[in-house]
Amino acid sequence: MIQSISKLILECLGWSIVGKLPEDKKYIVIIGPHTSNWDFVLGMIVRNVLGVKIRFLAKHQLFYPPYGWLFRWLGGSPVYRNKNNNLVDQVVAMYQESDEFVLGIAPEGTRSEIKRWKSGFYHIATKANIPIEMIGFDFKNREIKIRAPLMPTGDVDIDFPIILDYFRNIEGRHPKKIPFHQPINK
Repeated sequence: MIQSISKLILECLGWSIVGKLPEDKKYIVIIGPHTSNWDFVLGMIVRNVLGVKIRFLAKHQLFYPPYGWLFRWLGGSPVYRNKNNNLVDQVVAMYQESDEFVLGIAPEGTRSEIKRWKSGFYHIATKANIPIEMIGFDFKNREIKIRAPLMPTGDVDIDFPIILDYFRNIEGRHPKKIPFHQPINK
């Protein structure tokens, strides 16, 4: 029922999905560009349409009352950005402990304008030996663009240009915040 309602909402908003997710049980999804709060709302609708339980990480402040229960129910886990907590290894452990686990991450780590993408998703994929699925929210064309998965080689200098090229022509809600011509933060 939720899937049908979500399809109807997506259609009413004029959006379509191009491509499909892999049938793998474990992979990491990078969603971009992340330039607006609407990305989260759209992401929840798309996740329901696709019928895949995609979990997410979000700043810990969202998990305080009165809305914390909602973000947990939606599949969220808090990230404490003010301390070094070895998040990559924690997420890798989640993949190793689960038979099925899909995590969605916005590589920017914020909606604010940035100079570089964070590379944690890449290190998670490499350490957990899982593919990277790329989903672009193209506001200009009102398309959710799903690319075939990329299995990381372990060499960020080889893989990151492929990832950035995929997102280069996808226009976020606020395109001026997109730093695709910048090198990543290694």
